Amino acid sequence: MKLKVIIHPAEEGGYWAEVPAILGCATQGDTMEELVTNLYEAIEACLSVDLETIEISENDRVFELAV
Repeated sequence: MKLKVIIHPAEEGGYWAEVPAILGCATQGDTMEELVTNLYEAIEACLSVDLETIEISENDRVFELAV
């Protein structure tokens, strides 16, 4: 999966970025390298799902779909 990321210069220095395809997914970093690291963490956090908090019946199936 490839995601488009919009990178903005931060007023206080460094950068901040948003991932338009994932509502509310944004992060910041003092350097471009830190920003990229933080983007991976932010995207993973935004897409992760805790199945323990979702009611799944015995007739339901759960599988992972790679896109």
